[in-house]
Amino acid sequence: MIRRLRENWRRVRLGTRLALGVGVLSLIVFAVVGTVLTTYMGDYLQRQLSEQLKLVQVVQSKDAQIHGVVERKPYYGWYTAVYDVSGTTPKLREPSDVPDDTGALTALAKTMAHSTTEVSRTVTIDGEGPYRLRACEVEPGVVLVSAAPLADVEGTVRRLVAVQVVAFALALLVLVVIGRKMLRRGLRPLSDMATTAHGITSHDLTDSAARLPLRAERGDGGPEVEELRTAFNTMLEHIDDSLAVRAEAEQRLRRFVADASHELRTPLMSVRGYADLFQYAAANVPEERDKHLARLRAEAARMGILLDDLLLLARLDAADVETPLRPEDADLVELVEQAADAFRAGHPDHPLTVAVGERPVRLRVDPVRIRQVLDNLLTNAAVHTPAGTAVSVTLSVAAGTASVRVADAGPGIPEDDRARVFDRFYRVDKARSRDRGGSGLGLAVARSLAKAHGGSVELTSEPGATVFTVTIPLGPRRPGERG
Repeated sequence: MIRRLRENWRRVRLGTRLALGVGVLSLIVFAVVGTVLTTYMGDYLQRQLSEQLKLVQVVQSKDAQIHGVVERKPYYGWYTAVYDVSGTTPKLREPSDVPDDTGALTALAKTMAHSTTEVSRTVTIDGEGPYRLRACEVEPGVVLVSAAPLADVEGTVRRLVAVQVVAFALALLVLVVIGRKMLRRGLRPLSDMATTAHGITSHDLTDSAARLPLRAERGDGGPEVEELRTAFNTMLEHIDDSLAVRAEAEQRLRRFVADASHELRTPLMSVRGYADLFQYAAANVPEERDKHLARLRAEAARMGILLDDLLLLARLDAADVETPLRPEDADLVELVEQAADAFRAGHPDHPLTVAVGERPVRLRVDPVRIRQVLDNLLTNAAVHTPAGTAVSVTLSVAAGTASVRVADAGPGIPEDDRARVFDRFYRVDKARSRDRGGSGLGLAVARSLAKAHGGSVELTSEPGATVFTVTIPLGPRRPGERG
């Protein structure tokens, strides 16, 4: 039973529970206030009645001294008795205005006979109801006992209790009804957030590029609700950003897989085609066989280079697991000069100028990978510019970093393509042949290797001046070593 009540209570809406809680708390407060007020009022009225009894007895005592009994009747329903208490048992003087049951009056007179101060007592007289009794000494051996009914006092207290019950009940009803409406209005932003949350659960999150269209924008509810709303909307923005990042990553992955498959398909088909040629007699002629084998080796070498670049990029992406760098102390001037010599030998149709200074630039890098960065940038300048285009390499050191600028005087890179030249398999000239245009991984490898060394590769381009700047820090930062 208790468990069922708890389950039913949990299903009650928060606004209703808060309203009921406020109602119960108000009921307790009303009960305490009513009890205190009623008790105070009852005590006050009894004190007033006692004071009234005292004043009446002052007059009655004089009357009893003169006449021996009280002849003046003070109020309707009051009783007065004069007792002789000189003996062992109080004796009532006649005539006296007393009720049929005089036991309480006689007992108080007997008590007064042994007391030096006035005695008061509240009793219930049979057939009459509750009374307030007061006894005082008229003269030695004579005691006056007066009785005042408490019916009016108790009636006043009962009416006060009734008024309080009605007033508190109406106040409680108004408080619960109006309080519930106010609470529902104040909690409406929470309901909106719940609706938003339900909307999110029904939203198709498999469509990563889709922005969550729901927001809790209602601007009321107080600072606490506003804080919760801000946190809720911030969470939605974070989800949107995460979905956008995931969508971009998925698109890049799909593009990468498609480009990698496309790049590998061409040499694979070439290898397959040349392998099929060996089924024919003409292909087995020594001259033809050597020619086809050379092409097979060239295509295999091309696939090997492509796979090596892909493997290098994958290892750089997973650098926390295994770094492909083997850092050692090296002279960047010497590496630039070696790359320049190799460029002159491989591209004699592109005049090259080198400015490296006279002092060595010592830093801790992987010299093989830095050479790869420089070779890729120089090869990119030669491949994407016409013959005779001037190329320059400049080495400078400033602000704790070493910078190598590889510039060419070619036609430049279109503005729409500059943001994507470092993407994998991206080519500015889509129509360029793969034999001349490369695989589209050179710049991606260069930037990843520079980043692995704590540096960067930046591009600035305009017609007649395209500059790739490699920046490597000279500080103590060392890329992770591999044994």
